[in-house]
Amino acid sequence: LYRQIRDILEKPENRESIVREFPKKVIHRRNTGYAIDMLLDQQPFTPDGSDFNFCSLICGSEGTLALATEITLSLDPLPLPEEAIVCLHFADVLQSMRATGIAMEMAPSACELMDKVILDCTKSNLEQARNRFFIEGDPVTLLMVEFRAAELKEAEEKAEDLIRRVKAAGLGYAYPVVKAPDTAKVWELRKAGLGVLGNLPGDAKGVACIEDTAVAVEDLPDYIAEVEGLGKKYGQQMVYYAHAGAGEIHIRPILDLKREADQQIFYDITRDTAELVKKYGGSMSGEHGDGRVRSEFIPLVIGDHNYELLRQIKQTWDPKNIFNPGKIVDPVPMKSDFRYEAGQQTPEWSTVMDFSPEGGYLRMVEKCNGVGACRKTPESGGTMCPSYMATRQERDTTRGRANALREFMTGNKAGNPFDHSEVFEALKYCLSCKGCTNECPSSVDMSSLKAEFTHQYYQSHRRPLSDLAFGHIGKLGQLASLAPGLANFPLQQPLLAKMIKRVLGVAAQRSIPAFAKKTVREWYRESYAALSRPEKKKGTLYLFCDEFTNYQDAEIGIRSIQLLAGLGYEVLLTNHGESGRAMLSKGLLAHAKKAANRNVAHFAPLVGADKPLIGLEPSAILTFRDEYLRLADDKLSAQNLKENVFLLEEFLVNEAKKGRITGEDFSEEAREIHLHGHCHQKALAGVDATAFILSLPTNYTVQVIPSGCCGMAGSFGYEAKNYELSMQIGEMVLFPALRKTAENSIIAAPGTSCRHQIKDGTGRVAQHPAEILLDALKK
Repeated sequence: LYRQIRDILEKPENRESIVREFPKKVIHRRNTGYAIDMLLDQQPFTPDGSDFNFCSLICGSEGTLALATEITLSLDPLPLPEEAIVCLHFADVLQSMRATGIAMEMAPSACELMDKVILDCTKSNLEQARNRFFIEGDPVTLLMVEFRAAELKEAEEKAEDLIRRVKAAGLGYAYPVVKAPDTAKVWELRKAGLGVLGNLPGDAKGVACIEDTAVAVEDLPDYIAEVEGLGKKYGQQMVYYAHAGAGEIHIRPILDLKREADQQIFYDITRDTAELVKKYGGSMSGEHGDGRVRSEFIPLVIGDHNYELLRQIKQTWDPKNIFNPGKIVDPVPMKSDFRYEAGQQTPEWSTVMDFSPEGGYLRMVEKCNGVGACRKTPESGGTMCPSYMATRQERDTTRGRANALREFMTGNKAGNPFDHSEVFEALKYCLSCKGCTNECPSSVDMSSLKAEFTHQYYQSHRRPLSDLAFGHIGKLGQLASLAPGLANFPLQQPLLAKMIKRVLGVAAQRSIPAFAKKTVREWYRESYAALSRPEKKKGTLYLFCDEFTNYQDAEIGIRSIQLLAGLGYEVLLTNHGESGRAMLSKGLLAHAKKAANRNVAHFAPLVGADKPLIGLEPSAILTFRDEYLRLADDKLSAQNLKENVFLLEEFLVNEAKKGRITGEDFSEEAREIHLHGHCHQKALAGVDATAFILSLPTNYTVQVIPSGCCGMAGSFGYEAKNYELSMQIGEMVLFPALRKTAENSIIAAPGTSCRHQIKDGTGRVAQHPAEILLDALKK
């Protein structure tokens, strides 16, 4: 190996060819082919160069030359502590390219770009919509320039200097400066860039073929102007985002690769861009590598002579062509092995849930573009995907499940397109936590996909008894409420309880929650009138008395009503139906749809801004803001109703902001609260409202536990087949965090299943926020 590279790089004709043809050295993100140009800069070929190191060649070789068994990392210093981000808004792409040159003259710590296509996609992503707080108007491009310094004042001065320079050049129309702690939200928005492209409706997507080109920063305006010309030539609106400060703009045409014409454009636009990159002395691959898409164009970028040198290197390092064949050297043609055959039609099926906003069930699946944001570890935070965090198996990611669904259902020939046991297996450890609806940049809603698949799968298979029992827990609760003592008796007898668990598939280690001696509704009819104080009424609300609270956690429901009444609110409790949450979790969609239609029809005429609908159990009340929009026949009423449905904590925060509730309403006693948010709450509403309202009492301090899913997820953790995984998920973050809390601290958990899991996993008793606030309320 050493003899060969010496022979190659000592020959003057090779040296001249490499210097002449390889990308400009000022481009530090250059990864086209093998980095023999970097070896040329080392000793002995450059006498004053760094020591010779084959790692420069191996890095970026994409596994085509060698396997690494040990790696030593070279670390950079931590960034300076204070930061200010200038968010430059432009009405024109080329303006932002010129502004990039101005920004880079000031040596910022980051300079990143987003364009209108991506920014528009962030509007439909729950998490990213909240991160758009700093955006003014409707920019065509957004340039985010970060300055860091030891002192905040210095970072701010640099930011203001950049704004003066950009304005003097007549560029941009808005220049907000974002500082900590909100800077993290700016970078979260930027990081979502690739993933949110999956939110484009229909089959046409932003495709990766020229998304990795890099040129010198001073060449960016002219280069992008010519790329714009290519877009017009092929009738394409190009998507631009990412590393402007490095001269590496990720560019994507929007193509439907199920169409033969677009498959050809995919090739043609890549070839034309390679010629353009060559013209500017750039790199076809800046950071992502050549892979199967761009390897075919390496000779065009670095020249045939240099490409032959790469072939010689590959032959010496890997004479049997074992390592990752078909990449960089002697690649397979770019147009071979498309995921979809030309002219292939996306099949559409009748489904219970409405997937028409995505273009149908399979197009919801196809929103997954493989970015892998679902491959999180517990330490990285977030909820998605709890089973993957525990098992570290690709099949347990949102991406893995989406790939299984797409593979088996595309071109399906079966009578029931959902009758695939392999997909059923891939979905079995999905906890339906809803984390992907918020954290997946492409908003792949695996919970809804699983619910629909499960419903359709069981059209061809017999359902287990446990599914029916757990799915209809509301009806069982209604029956048990007729004689709760009788219903609870077998649950309190060890032998009978063991038999019941075995029949229902419940883990032997779990305790089955008892039914309430008196339901919330019974208590309301008997006792609420004595609490009501109409003369001091601050407002009126409807309480959604979900089936879990009414029949099992009745004490929480009662105390919540007492809290609201004590704060001066009139609580109305109507004769509404159950939420359907348990039915959704088991794919009993025909029943869930009836529940959705009943509740929408019941509440739509009653609920409004002056009389909102308030819920206690996050998974139940948030169905109004999520699944009901897919299930209800009256879509307009469901959408209107959604706007006035709140968790109890959200309602109280809104009232506090209006000055109707203050810290003076509560005790001045000092208490420490540790809050674990419910998965659905974190995904669809956030925990900020709960943390805020629990800290409203003057001396109450709240710490939000950085936990994902608790592992219970409704009935999932109760089932014997899932028990070990359930507890493993709880042990990742939640249980260890709770064990470290002081015995006299308060554990807060809005979710019913969360409270049971906390008790089973740690022996600690967790309280609903309403209970904590009622105890703190001045009598």
